[in-house]
Amino acid sequence: MKKIFFILFISITTYGYTQEFNTGTNVINAGIGFGGSFGNYTTSSQSPSFSATYERGVWDLPGPGVVSLGAYLGTKSYKYNYTFGNEKWNYTIIGVRGAYHYTGLEIKNLDIYAGAMLSYNILSYSGNTGNYGSKPSGTAFAGGRWYFTKTFAGFVEAGYGVAYINLGASIRF
Repeated sequence: MKKIFFILFISITTYGYTQEFNTGTNVINAGIGFGGSFGNYTTSSQSPSFSATYERGVWDLPGPGVVSLGAYLGTKSYKYNYTFGNEKWNYTIIGVRGAYHYTGLEIKNLDIYAGAMLSYNILSYSGNTGNYGSKPSGTAFAGGRWYFTKTFAGFVEAGYGVAYINLGASIRF
């Protein structure tokens, strides 16, 4: 009986450890992003984006995967200087994210995912011309996290929207 319990315990804990994202997993990310599709001029200078996200694993899917839902808060700025004046766009981005975490690789410490975000981009504009305002937007992304410890990871995401490349750190709890 002890052998059966021991084998069952080892099997369950080993399987659970290889799955880096499960239903009930909570993750907070802090990141810095480069590039992006918010610019109004191709010659504008832009700041990196700064973001914080939260996500929680909410559904196991048939096959290897977990769906997460979460929130996004970020900021990004653009500036355009020209002969007759200057313009500056400061965006505050508030969004909801959903992602699919593929759990079929069973690579210890790796969480790979892809998803989409719906956001509202609140604009603060200063300049001489134009009629600009806040607007809804969307973002698509794919990324991965590598866990250095049970709770701390580094992440990278590539996508279209707020930033083309986003790098940062994650805390899992």
